[in-house]
Amino acid sequence: MPLYEYRCSQCGHIFEKMVRFSEANIPPECPICNSRLTQKQITSFATSGGSLSSSSGSSSSCGSSGRFT
Repeated sequence: MPLYEYRCSQCGHIFEKMVRFSEANIPPECPICNSRLTQKQITSFATSGGSLSSSSGSSSSCGSSGRFT
């Protein structure tokens, strides 16, 4: 089951919830105010496996800065 982050439009609370794929489009209830006026949030996440800066001046596979452009 994927983990989604939601924001409640009623009280502003941000929470995470594991949701079945078959229920991914059903807004969950806010755990604070019990409202169903919740929206999925677009989240960023960290990954390991490299540095964004390089001291040797070599290029990464994503370009010279290691970031998407």
